[in-house]
Amino acid sequence: MGSWGSGNFDNDTAADHLGVLTDRLVAEVAEAMSGDPVRIEPDEYWGVAVPCNLELLHLIAQQDYVGANLPDSDTITGWKTTFLAVWDGAIDDLKPTPGHKEQRRAHLVRTFDQLAEMAKSEQA
Repeated sequence: MGSWGSGNFDNDTAADHLGVLTDRLVAEVAEAMSGDPVRIEPDEYWGVAVPCNLELLHLIAQQDYVGANLPDSDTITGWKTTFLAVWDGAIDDLKPTPGHKEQRRAHLVRTFDQLAEMAKSEQA
């Protein structure tokens, strides 16, 4: 086992663990995005969990830990297009409170964009 510091994520085992964790988050998003679009509507489990997973991936990747795996930026951009199309098509049926629709959509866009930008910078 290689170790490069005294932190919790400063060794090969921790990097392997982080890779497993981030791979699971990515796989869950990929599965949700490739399945029935109803599963990612705003009031469905994956309609909430997909953005959560993306934000967790972003938070982890910000730490610059070895082992954190992100999908490529084109994949994230494709997910964004699909997710927002479903979201836009379903949100009005839920009768959101005034301002919520616009605020939530802006937050969703930021969630996808910040992860795509991070993935793009890691690919460079």
